[in-house]
Parts: sequence; structure tokens; C-alpha cells
Amino acid sequence: MHIIISRKSVLIVDDSPLIAQRLQDILLGSENISSVRQADDYSSALRQLAEVRPDFVLLDINLPGKSGIALLQYIKKVYPSTFVIMITNKADDYYRRICLQMGADHFMDKSTDFEHLPVIISSFH
Repeated sequence: MHIIISRKSVLIVDDSPLIAQRLQDILLGSENISSVRQADDYSSALRQLAEVRPDFVLLDINLPGKSGIALLQYIKKVYPSTFVIMITNKADDYYRRICLQMGADHFMDKSTDFEHLPVIISSFH
């Protein structure tokens, strides 16, 4: 019997190179991730979305240009099957509620939840 592992593509949208690199390192160590791309602002994220059509977007709330919340709205409108995981230092209930209401599939705190990402991603089908 063969077990088929569905490998996922991920786009990280975060303006911190250190955070983006840490996320990429964690994800590339997971057997269910096929590729990881990065964007550091709203406009570069739009280009990457159109080019790659990732399965998952890890999206920071604070971005140069337009906010991650505006990008979340765009993704859910144009690419509704893309899973969006909000990653933020603003992990209070206010932002959690807004992001989930706008269609985010998961919301996580940058300071505590990074190591759980491969499990979170593999829980989505």
C-alpha cells in the first residue's frame, strides 16, 4: 500500500527578512511542503500570487503599502481556494476576530506558534 503525501506550495508575505527566513527554514524541513516563495510587500505579493497560485499564504498584518488585511480580502475574493494563515505580533482578539471574519483560515502569534506551522498546514486538505 502506498501512502500519497499531498505536497503544498507556500507564499510567505512578511516584510521582516528574519521572520520570512525562519518560516521558510521551518517549512522546507517538512515533507508535506513542495515549495516556499517570499514577498515583502503588498505589490510583490500580488505578483507572486498570480505567478505561483500557492496553496497557502502566510500573511503578516503589517506590510508596506497596503495592509495584510487588505491583501487577505483580495486573496479570498480572487483565489478563494487558497488557504490564508495570518501571522502577526498583534495576536489580540480584535485582530483575530477581524481576520477570521474576513476569511482567514487560521490566525497565529509570531512569537509563540512558528513550530506548529507544518502541523497546521497538513491539517488542511
